[in-house]
Amino acid sequence: MTEKPAPQALLEYLEGHQRDFYRLAYRYTKNPDDALDVVQEAIAKAIAKSGKLRRAESMRVWFYRILVNEALSLLRRSKRQSPEELPADLPEQALPDVPARLDLLRALDRLPPPVRTVILLRYFEDLKLEDIARVTRTNPNTVKTRLYRGLKLLRTEMSEE
Repeated sequence: MTEKPAPQALLEYLEGHQRDFYRLAYRYTKNPDDALDVVQEAIAKAIAKSGKLRRAESMRVWFYRILVNEALSLLRRSKRQSPEELPADLPEQALPDVPARLDLLRALDRLPPPVRTVILLRYFEDLKLEDIARVTRTNPNTVKTRLYRGLKLLRTEMSEE
């Protein structure tokens, strides 16, 4: 068994991936301030619960679980959908076709939350299906089903627009 990661390793990971965390939080909240709040709360919780992290290899999945749960909690509390604006800090190459990108983001917003989470983690955060299953605490087959269902819904939605 791998020994517990040092608190310094966790801090370095959190510090080095803040932009990734912000982008994911923003995809949920659609509000820059709310996204920052989600990231800040998730980081605070991760630091507070760092003693529960058993292996350094699982740090990414462990933190994404905290981040996604925090984002979903904020959405449940606020019950609001913010305007469809893009964050200012997205790299240019990520937006080759802005109208198509906006259509995709709108279509993603209409997906049921569990399905949207799987799509975001797989295609926007590049997590493996097994890691998504651990983040969402679901069976890998459920993740696959949600992924394929979400892709089918997105194809249908995008072809109608």
